[in-house]
Amino acid sequence: MLKVKLFGVEFENPVWTASGTFGFGLEYAPYVDLNRIGAVCVKGLSVEPREGNPPPRIWETPCGMLNAIGLQNPGVDHFVENVLPELRKYRCRVIANIYGSTIEEYTAVASALKGVEGVHALELNISCPNVKKGGLAFGVDPVEAARLTEEVKKVCDKPLIVKLSPNVTDIVEIAKAIESAGADALSAINTLLGMAIDIYRRKPRLKNKFGGLSGPAIKPVAVRMVYQVSQAVSIPVIGIGGISTWEDAVEFFLAGASAVQVGTANFFNPKAAEEIVSGIESYLKEMSYSSVEELIGDLRE
Repeated sequence: MLKVKLFGVEFENPVWTASGTFGFGLEYAPYVDLNRIGAVCVKGLSVEPREGNPPPRIWETPCGMLNAIGLQNPGVDHFVENVLPELRKYRCRVIANIYGSTIEEYTAVASALKGVEGVHALELNISCPNVKKGGLAFGVDPVEAARLTEEVKKVCDKPLIVKLSPNVTDIVEIAKAIESAGADALSAINTLLGMAIDIYRRKPRLKNKFGGLSGPAIKPVAVRMVYQVSQAVSIPVIGIGGISTWEDAVEFFLAGASAVQVGTANFFNPKAAEEIVSGIESYLKEMSYSSVEELIGDLRE
């Protein structure tokens, strides 16, 4: 009932954990049955280890949080040698989120994962600053987003999911450009850029000043963008943004998402993804759907 096949990969269910919110998955293993989760999208991987931004780098907001972690990670080689062997012991699929500050860095990470057993797809984080274009994020320019997608596709041997930024004028234009460049799927959305200020110290709450806003506060924006993108492209769209309950997930499926990723909810409810799987299963039976695929895009207008 919950099994799905996307871009040639079979998943036990369409409920995944979002990159940057679930570590490498192993950190949650004592509390969550990883075999009940369709896929773990690991925290972003770079060529070299990265310490991330200086603290403070997290600030709780009404219905969400701001984060400016700065993509801290031990590097792709450490992941392949030390983390992946443990992840292979579980049935959940593994999606490697990758990033860089130049196209060359992105392709280097993708190349390092080529032929690696146990990684089922790559997720391209295009919200990163392009240092060769004055720091403008790859994901805000359809031409640059498409060029990056094309170059990574040349060197990777796994399905490529491109994670869309919501901090753009027209997300549909960018989605269509990325699809034309050869992406196998899209995930939407990444965090919204935000800021918080300490009114007594008269300083930003985050050392980095700005951070990514995530959590239930951004869900209506995410649902709208998933709907728009899924109407405009023919490749699968993975819904992300404020999913805390199975009801939230069902909204995304009806909007056109082929799978969903649970993010910020993992921080306040480590079992969120597992509970969402059970909730969707019950809903499908109650509403007389024979499979989750029948639910996708079944919006009555």
